[in-house]
Amino acid sequence: MSHTSSLNTSAFMAELMAKNPAEPEFHQAVHEVVESLDHFLDENPKYKHARILERITEPERVIMFRVPWVNDKGEMRVNRGYRIEMNSAIGPYKGGLRFHPTVNLGILKFLAFEQVFKNSLTTLPMGGGKGGSDFDPKGKSDNEVMRFCQSFMTELYRHIGPNTDVPAGDIGVGGREIGFLYGQYKRIVNEFTGVLTGKGLNWGGSLIRPEATGYGNVYFAQEMLNTLGESFNGKTVLVSGSGNVAQFTVEKVNDLGGKVVTLSDSSGYIYDPDGISPEKLKYVMFLKNNKRGRIKEYADKYGVKYVEGQRPWGEKGDIALPSATQNEINETEAITLVGNGCKCVSEGANMPSTPEAIEIFIDKGILFGPGKAANAGGVAVSGLEMAQNSMRLNWTREEVDKRLQLIMHSIHKTCCQYGTKDNGFINYVDGANIGGFVKVADAMMAQGAV
Repeated sequence: MSHTSSLNTSAFMAELMAKNPAEPEFHQAVHEVVESLDHFLDENPKYKHARILERITEPERVIMFRVPWVNDKGEMRVNRGYRIEMNSAIGPYKGGLRFHPTVNLGILKFLAFEQVFKNSLTTLPMGGGKGGSDFDPKGKSDNEVMRFCQSFMTELYRHIGPNTDVPAGDIGVGGREIGFLYGQYKRIVNEFTGVLTGKGLNWGGSLIRPEATGYGNVYFAQEMLNTLGESFNGKTVLVSGSGNVAQFTVEKVNDLGGKVVTLSDSSGYIYDPDGISPEKLKYVMFLKNNKRGRIKEYADKYGVKYVEGQRPWGEKGDIALPSATQNEINETEAITLVGNGCKCVSEGANMPSTPEAIEIFIDKGILFGPGKAANAGGVAVSGLEMAQNSMRLNWTREEVDKRLQLIMHSIHKTCCQYGTKDNGFINYVDGANIGGFVKVADAMMAQGAV
């Protein structure tokens, strides 16, 4: 990560940016991967000859459509819907749907591109995709959300299917939205199939799916700590966010003997020196899941520090697990974390560390788990849900959790295989990017010019 870009990388990025203007998140995601692959491609020129980079950064298909719906006042509203079908070399497109006002083409292309590598690393046969809309479910009634989801699926249904493209939830798309989307799909195609994941448990869902991203990130961090002969036991842990991923991250850290002292939302963060116990976590889950409360209410209830408008990276901790959103740790915050003795950063969110922050972590030799490896647990369990749907079977909680642990162990092993440097340092960014790339690239080459 810290080496400078070669002329080849610079030329490639210049061409990609000219072709995909005004998509900074996509440019950032591609640049990180291309930097990791720089020397690897020089040593393996067959991938250059086959123009794999040019092909893997170009979506196989981009679908953009109008979503008209009627609000509770009887007024017509119009949003824009998207599905990016990025790469299907190793399986059907797989990736979430995001409903949020910030959704645009560039953000979805970044997420779809990341998903290709993440899905490749899981060892499961899944390609990469992503989709969503600039619709905001916040403040909408259940009926409004239902009408929107039905309109969205009325267009999307023709582009997806259990062996073609299997969407899931993401920000703004939870169990309620998946239910409405699935109901409309079933109504139109007259089939009960595993076309969406994140379904309700009594109609095809999988146990541990809500927990999977948070649990998986903690399992991955545990694998990294094992390389130093250490564990979570007795460690102080900083977590950002307070939604689904953050909640189950706290739960699993508690299980493993660690102490989480921070949570945050878009307004600020709380610092609880006694740690967020299982009882306190229940209150956070109530706040966030039942009445969409703010994390400040936790500070008021338990009499702890609340810092408005800031992120928690100035606090002291042994381990940081960013679980909120992209680019939430900048260079200054990375320097502070390292200075405060943080020895492990593992990404629960997608691309939460800026390139400058990642460079600090790697230059200082700390354990850094990039999102495409560390937070792959969510899509891994989505893949397990697809397998259960195909077999018309349900696995127990213990079975799914065991498979999740094995997948995170396998991802870590791949990162070590491709990321271990001559001095023994494991660059997990290079390991994840190269490991994810090789599997997809080899499949693309085997399938010819497609």
